Amino acid sequence: MPRWLPRAMVLALALVAVFQLGSWAFHQLLGLLINILIAFFLALAIEPAVSRMADRGMRRGLATFLVFLGLLIVSAGFVTLLGSMLAGQIIKMIEDFPNYLDSVINWVNTHFHTDLRRVDIQEGLLHSDWLRKYVQNSATGVLDVSTQVLGGLFQLLTIGLFSFYFAADGPRLRRALCSVLPPARQAEVLRAWEIAVDKTGGYIYSRGLMALVSGVAHYILLQALGIPYAPVLAVWVGLVSQFIPTIGTYLAGALPMLIAFTVDPWYALWVLIFVVVYQQFENYMLQPKLTAKTVDIHPAVAFGSVIAGTALLGAVGALISIPAVATLQAFLGAYVKRYAVTDDPRVHGHRNRGSDGPGLVTRARRLWERRPGTGEPTAVDPTATNNSVATTDSGTADSRPTDPEPTDSEPTDSEPKDSGEGSSGSS
Repeated sequence: MPRWLPRAMVLALALVAVFQLGSWAFHQLLGLLINILIAFFLALAIEPAVSRMADRGMRRGLATFLVFLGLLIVSAGFVTLLGSMLAGQIIKMIEDFPNYLDSVINWVNTHFHTDLRRVDIQEGLLHSDWLRKYVQNSATGVLDVSTQVLGGLFQLLTIGLFSFYFAADGPRLRRALCSVLPPARQAEVLRAWEIAVDKTGGYIYSRGLMALVSGVAHYILLQALGIPYAPVLAVWVGLVSQFIPTIGTYLAGALPMLIAFTVDPWYALWVLIFVVVYQQFENYMLQPKLTAKTVDIHPAVAFGSVIAGTALLGAVGALISIPAVATLQAFLGAYVKRYAVTDDPRVHGHRNRGSDGPGLVTRARRLWERRPGTGEPTAVDPTATNNSVATTDSGTADSRPTDPEPTDSEPTDSEPKDSGEGSSGSS
């Protein structure tokens, strides 16, 4: 056995063990890493406001605290209003449920000629196996729901703390990163940080603008239908549909449909149709244009980045994919060497006819002229008109010869004859 073989085997086993340990640690800490990533982008989003307040003489810690306090107050107020509205509507639905059930039974009896009664339906529901199993599953799932709620609160607390630290200690964090890099790399890190702040702010701005447009559109519909709490429902639809990816649209449209159903079941159908139509308009018309202008990426790239982010990190990836791709594109754009574009018609979307030969119409005309039965057109010599035979009025040819053309030795009447030295030589 060679002397290096045992050491190579030990080294290979050690590398495999380190890789397995790193993979296990990464999977265990994946949730924490995702929370840190969300906190970093949230800190980038509030960085302009914090920096503006710090430039006016306020400490960054206090400025960050005030920004977070404002966000907390707005979020708590919105959740409180929404919760009170939702609780009131649920109570109203429970109280009016017998009337809704009677109207549905009357409609079914009228159109299908049946003889249903509310008492029979209620007794059937109360004694059904489906209701008993549902109650049992709900009782056993209360603990799971409580655990998920506590886990969600802890996750929000983690994201908030890391976001506060990233925003308040942003300059210190940048100095710590730059201290381990050479000067040239330090400039690149600072430029990438600035680009990330601009792109993330632009993304938040575009989402806020789309939330405003969505809220106004849904408010007009809800107000026209006479649905109560139209302003709160419009704000709910705008915020949830824009800042909760993937399932935000369905969550946003479910609540207005539920409230509209308490007023009139047909109103719920109209709300559903409007939500679907507006979502298509937003996906294919509004969102690509706003995202391309504020984040400065192509709509197709934005759409592809959302799909890729969702496949990699789920809802979190869909939320941060667009600012991440915009930052990467803007950062790498400085290292791409660009050249002047040639002045070619194909660059502007036109075909170059000179390189493709004659056009289709020209080729078709040439083929038509060369078809069987048509001879090639004879060429006419323009000099043959002087020696051609003149025809008389009676159709006979004139036999008189034409005047010969003057030669170089015999001057014509129009050219003056030479006089002087030339004549003496010829004589």
